[in-house]
Amino acid sequence: MRRRRQLILTASLFGLAWTSVAAAQQADVAPPAVVPTVAQQAPDAEPLPDIAAPTPPPPEAQLPEVAPIIPDEEFKSAIPPISAEDDPELDKPLESIAEFERRQAEAAKAKAAGTPAETAAGDVPQVDGAPVPALADGDSVEAIGDAPISDAELAAPLPPLDSFDVTPVEFAEPEDKNETRTIHYAVKVNGLAAADDGTDADLADLFDDLSALHDGDGKADNFAMLRARLSADSELMSRILASEGYYDAVVETRIDRGEAEAGANGAAARNRSITAVIDVKPGVRYTFSDIVIDAKPTIPPGLIHDNFPLVIGEPIVAQRVQGAEAAIALKLPQEGYPFAKIGQRDILLDGDTGKGLYTLPVDIGARGCFGGIEAVGKLAFDADHVDILARFKRGDLYDSRKVDDLRQALVATGLFATVAVEPQPTGESAGDDSEYVTMLVTQQAGPPRTIAANAGYGTGQGIRLEGSWTHRNFFPPEGALIGRAVAGTKEQSLGVTMRRSNAGRRDRTFELITEATRSRYNAFNAITGRVAARVSYDSTPIWQKKLTYAFGAELIATREDDYDFALGQRVNDFYTILGLNGQVGIDRTDNLLDPTKGFRLTARVEPEGSLAGRFSPYARTQVDASGYYPVTDSIVLAGRVRVGSIVGAARERLAPSRRFYAGGGGSVRGFGYQELGPKDPNNDPIGGRSLNEAAVEARYRFGNYGIVGFLDAGQVYRGSTPDFSGLRYGAGIGGRFYTNFGPMRLDIATPLGRRPGEARVTVYVSIGQAF
Repeated sequence: MRRRRQLILTASLFGLAWTSVAAAQQADVAPPAVVPTVAQQAPDAEPLPDIAAPTPPPPEAQLPEVAPIIPDEEFKSAIPPISAEDDPELDKPLESIAEFERRQAEAAKAKAAGTPAETAAGDVPQVDGAPVPALADGDSVEAIGDAPISDAELAAPLPPLDSFDVTPVEFAEPEDKNETRTIHYAVKVNGLAAADDGTDADLADLFDDLSALHDGDGKADNFAMLRARLSADSELMSRILASEGYYDAVVETRIDRGEAEAGANGAAARNRSITAVIDVKPGVRYTFSDIVIDAKPTIPPGLIHDNFPLVIGEPIVAQRVQGAEAAIALKLPQEGYPFAKIGQRDILLDGDTGKGLYTLPVDIGARGCFGGIEAVGKLAFDADHVDILARFKRGDLYDSRKVDDLRQALVATGLFATVAVEPQPTGESAGDDSEYVTMLVTQQAGPPRTIAANAGYGTGQGIRLEGSWTHRNFFPPEGALIGRAVAGTKEQSLGVTMRRSNAGRRDRTFELITEATRSRYNAFNAITGRVAARVSYDSTPIWQKKLTYAFGAELIATREDDYDFALGQRVNDFYTILGLNGQVGIDRTDNLLDPTKGFRLTARVEPEGSLAGRFSPYARTQVDASGYYPVTDSIVLAGRVRVGSIVGAARERLAPSRRFYAGGGGSVRGFGYQELGPKDPNNDPIGGRSLNEAAVEARYRFGNYGIVGFLDAGQVYRGSTPDFSGLRYGAGIGGRFYTNFGPMRLDIATPLGRRPGEARVTVYVSIGQAF
């Protein structure tokens, strides 16, 4: 016995359809139509439409002679003679209706007089052995049951409703008003242990996950619902077994009812235990007898077979088969075959041996190399800019992974409503038995404008509201114009940024920034204007880069107040600062916004100088390092260290906004913003030339929520070298709410060894982890 099987989804089976040729022929022969003649039509009937009469055969046609099935003599001899001589009743005239009614009336009178039916009834019609009575007018009376109805009974009026006996029906057992109609049932599966290869546990787990009976939690509204679930689970079990190679499995179902349970206080037994039973006979598990891949030779020769995970002798499991085919469909386009197609598999099963012959046709198509780029549709930018985003060049062997990368890069620009990247054959030879493939980029430009806002709060920093308006393609291609405003209790600012993304190179950004800021902090008050230019190669949520960099220049004009120890008061001064900046970062974490393992290292150098009076150069340097270690799937230990130093100028020559400060939500929690470090006689911070900070967190996440316990430490020093003395500590607890763009955090901390003037509790609200 050999059968062909197709694995579709979880392993559907094709049945065999047999069609009777005789039935088909019979269905093709229509019965002859009966067409009435004019004489047969009723006089008042509408005339029939003209119906074409069949054309008689021509006289010269030679029609074959058809032998009769039964000879005429045999047919006539089989018919009994019918004549008045054989049956005199045939010549008698038909009885009139009046004579028939008369005989019925006489038969009824004879019955009423007690005359035997066999002598009085004669030919009177009878019902159940009794003659049918006649009414007064001669019509016969229909017998209802065994009692004939008289004319008087039919004319009698109906009795009133209140004369009927309406005594309620008494049941053998009184109805329990508290009894529920819900059926409670148990589920039992027998026979899975008979499956070989140790698959019984896996099959049972898979059945439990998908079972309608288990989804019902052991309750059903009625037996019809229970039977429907049992029937659905029977089909489910058959599909599961077939998907694991048990094609000859037999699944039977039944509902077992246990013995009734006795009611309370000696009441009659009412409830019975119900069990939905599924009996399984898995049968033989089919295995591969041979695996045939019908495909043309590839380059390299073993490309298909080396990446096809099925082997001869293993069970025919649907998931394994589909996974193997998907692996080939994925591998071929990655190795230069953009138009490869996987055909319909064929599995020929031999029921006598329990083996299956697997055949898979594969059309590898033409081998291709990247050619040009063509952009069509409603364009956000042209093909030349698409070429900047692509990580392939003309002549490179086609690789679908690079095509997917280009598609993601186009989506990341935020300029498209829809975008698609597809290979198109050109027929142009590229050598080595390959041809050039054009990448067709179909664009549908979307709305380029975006409005965004965020808010936060920190003790010492106050409430901070920030909003922005962005036109992402104001200077095509990808030239954005950004307007930004900050409204806070401690800071207000306005700024405009012109940003070119993918500027001449993939992921490189060029920015021109101008802004004006008013700050009112305990450390200083300032009105600042800033103009800056910056080139960066940064990470994004889609592409988190291992190495990043940035460099630029800025010109700052600021009027700030500082405490003059000689005068014993705060005085205002004007600073003009020209500076350069450079930054290099290494990122080995698993997530840009919420890392759980790995480390980060960033180094920043800012050589700058004051242009007021004589030029006073100095350099600001800062190094940040952080690490993350997953203790369990839900607990992460995180730590960070920061060290900074300013060399080349005394603290008094530095603008207060260019000094180092510590304290606050992104620094040492438990203290107000910029609160740590040297103080003036009014106990206001004045900043320093060096700092060090450290923090450790234990992050516990459950679902979309999390709890964080933390300990921070840090200090700011007058000198340019941090000596790690006099460290201040803050401890606290925080909550996290995880969203698709990163966690939102609320931290509450307190300073350890609190001093006069320091808050007992500090609160910080922002987006993202503290580090």
